[in-house]
Amino acid sequence: MIADLSATSDGVDVWLAFYNEIDDTALLDRFAGLLSVEECRQEARFRFADDRKRYRVTRALLRTALSRYAPVAPLDWTFATNAYGCPRIAEAHGAAAGISFNLSHTRGLIALAVTRGLAVGIDVENLVVRQVSTGIAERFFAPAEVDELASVATAQQQDRFFEYWTFKESYIKARGMGLSIPLDKFSFRFPHAAAVQLAVQPELDDDAARWNFVQYRPTPDYLLALCVERAQQQPALPRVTLRKVVPTCSLQAVELPALKTSAL
Repeated sequence: MIADLSATSDGVDVWLAFYNEIDDTALLDRFAGLLSVEECRQEARFRFADDRKRYRVTRALLRTALSRYAPVAPLDWTFATNAYGCPRIAEAHGAAAGISFNLSHTRGLIALAVTRGLAVGIDVENLVVRQVSTGIAERFFAPAEVDELASVATAQQQDRFFEYWTFKESYIKARGMGLSIPLDKFSFRFPHAAAVQLAVQPELDDDAARWNFVQYRPTPDYLLALCVERAQQQPALPRVTLRKVVPTCSLQAVELPALKTSAL
């Protein structure tokens, strides 16, 4: 496949696949043909049909999207993991040097972020099917976040919880360390409705100013957060391009207002 997009160090591409909208059996069979032998085995391990479908579409999305940035056929991509189990493109793909990606999925939606030369993390959550107790925040969040969440009206606490949660998930994924980073060792605050700021405790050996954050609502049911490493000499939030995609079939640009951003 000939690459037709360019992943750059001043931007992030976000691909959104609403997999519940994909019900063409022939198309899903075509996706199966893009998976590696091990991916097919992994799909078969899932007990529920929704999980098997979500996994298949996720792998097809990743493979076909990456082939838009480098002259590598979708089936030819190989992947590796770092010491924390976070996936990356295998070093064998020289044509894809510097390309970084991160995946997230929730019931009904898969999100993929792609950039070059920058660390990136993405998290998406379904706000309708995933109801949580504020007790989770009390166990895992930083004290300031717990206090702020408790001050929010009960009717808004679910949304506020997920604002924190998606930002926190995007950060630990961008760092490539997952839940080995304790969630209470860094915190977010919202100086006003459209702004977010990160604070990091010294033991994490990181600089909060190193990261940019932005949050979107792809539909009323979903919340998406993106964490992107700041490019050198570029303190502002990088360009974010959002696309809704059905792998191998359709692609359309999506314009969404940022709900919260660290650029303010």
